[in-house]
Amino acid sequence: MAANSRRGYAYVTLAAALFAVNASVSKVVLEAGIEPARLSAVRCTGAAVGIGLVLLAFAPGRLRLTARELPALAVLGIAGAALVQWLYFVAIDRIPVGIALLLEFTAPVLVALYARVVLRQDVRARTWLAIALALGGLALVAQVWRDTGLDPVGVAAGLGAAACLAIYFLVGSHTAATRDPASLTFYMFAFGALFWAVVLPWWTFDPAVLAGEASMLGALDTLVVPVWVGIAWVILLGTLVPYSLNLAALRHISPTAVGVVGMSEPVGAALVAWAWLGQALTPVQVAGGFVVLAGIGLVQHAHPRSPAEPAPSEVAVSG
Repeated sequence: MAANSRRGYAYVTLAAALFAVNASVSKVVLEAGIEPARLSAVRCTGAAVGIGLVLLAFAPGRLRLTARELPALAVLGIAGAALVQWLYFVAIDRIPVGIALLLEFTAPVLVALYARVVLRQDVRARTWLAIALALGGLALVAQVWRDTGLDPVGVAAGLGAAACLAIYFLVGSHTAATRDPASLTFYMFAFGALFWAVVLPWWTFDPAVLAGEASMLGALDTLVVPVWVGIAWVILLGTLVPYSLNLAALRHISPTAVGVVGMSEPVGAALVAWAWLGQALTPVQVAGGFVVLAGIGLVQHAHPRSPAEPAPSEVAVSG
């Protein structure tokens, strides 16, 4: 059991590291001229195709679908895949990567507030302390007492991503009870891809953009790669591999453990962005980031979860 636990923690740690690096790779692709909506469409479609092919080859029975599941899966795909990634890409295009991820990762706090305000469920004092920590930490990150130059659209996009992620948690907690994580992830990305196929049809995309050049920015500014290489990274090493590692980790450790380790992603992404892109945070912002993470961790463990408070990373959506 100890060996299996170590394997599970190794999987989820590597997944968090890949997600962290993917934030800066996505920034490179965005700076090369790919619009956030288009990058979200490409990521959803690539992930759906990749996971779908694996399921067709090894477990086609998992793809069976009933009409009753369609509404929930559609909401999951639009909010949890298409919109959350689009808003996240908008955020990292305008504000530092670490701050964008911290804003997105406040989703469990929004879930707890929904449980109390909308569902009228009892919320323990520890949960309110967690919410206060998260909000106070965000105030430190934003340094609300002075003008930090944070782009308001970027901040709004980060908070919007958190709201969409909260919807994903709420809807996904019910859907995950009747569907395995792999097929749930496939349908989430598949409905996200369908959403973008309608909103942003493929025939409006100029494929010549893929052959263009992208500067690796920051410390790697002298290195230039084709745009398609960055997009391939986002799909393969930024989506398919880390999602697969998280799913593999769930065979060895609990969803809560996966979620707690996954909380290291904003820290890792901020460190990568600092070393690579030169996006330095002030000491106050760094301290605020850790306060936010403490609040998120506390809200996840404040009390036994109700149906409205799912495990944070049963099929974690991430950067």
